[in-house]
Amino acid sequence: MKISMNELKAALRRCYEASGYFVGNYEDAANMILWLEKHGLDGLEELKRALPFITADRDKPLSKVVYEDSTSAIIDSNGRSALNCIAASVDLAHAKALESGIATVTVHNCHNRKFILKALTDCGRRGISVAAYWRNGSQSVTEHTAAIKAGERYPSYAEAITNLKAGADDKQALTIICSSRVDLTTSLQQSPGNHHVQYVSAQQVEQNKEHSIDSGIEIDEDLWAEINSIGTGVLVENSDQSRMGAG
Repeated sequence: MKISMNELKAALRRCYEASGYFVGNYEDAANMILWLEKHGLDGLEELKRALPFITADRDKPLSKVVYEDSTSAIIDSNGRSALNCIAASVDLAHAKALESGIATVTVHNCHNRKFILKALTDCGRRGISVAAYWRNGSQSVTEHTAAIKAGERYPSYAEAITNLKAGADDKQALTIICSSRVDLTTSLQQSPGNHHVQYVSAQQVEQNKEHSIDSGIEIDEDLWAEINSIGTGVLVENSDQSRMGAG
């Protein structure tokens, strides 16, 4: 079935608000999912992987900085989804790069890391170049990179299957590099041992957006029903008190 981007965003906001996300966080979550989907980067497929953890994430400790200096930081996200923690990590890298010229922030114990692309794009549009790198999988390891140059409107994205072995430090880890002085780019095409490389250029990301604006969003009916079912949790039970506050 097809829905409009406004319909999807409203449903996602309700879904994550009902799941205990704070004000602002559920807006970020909806925007991150919608951004990936409307730019042809499988936001709804990534959402399917995130939904089974949506209740558990609510009860996990908040992210915390375990190390910090003027140009770097290490953050433990305590197993949370990128949907409710990664934007703040990018903002920290951005702030440090403004002061020092370049900064590196490493995030551990964070899943659904592909959702970082919306936050990277916002950073690039503010005039700071930024790149992110992460790995997925334990048996077959995939590498992922995304980057946007300072002042550009769209990022590039790449993923590749590797012959690497997963290390303990790679598990749900992500590295963010941010610079106010150097334009950062990434490439997996020439990395030794990589195959089935998929690369989406900034130009293709822009074209995907134009297609989504013209055609709407295609969504699986079961997924649409699940999003809306979770979102009903924000509705107030009908009572004399709720009717008094309804207008």
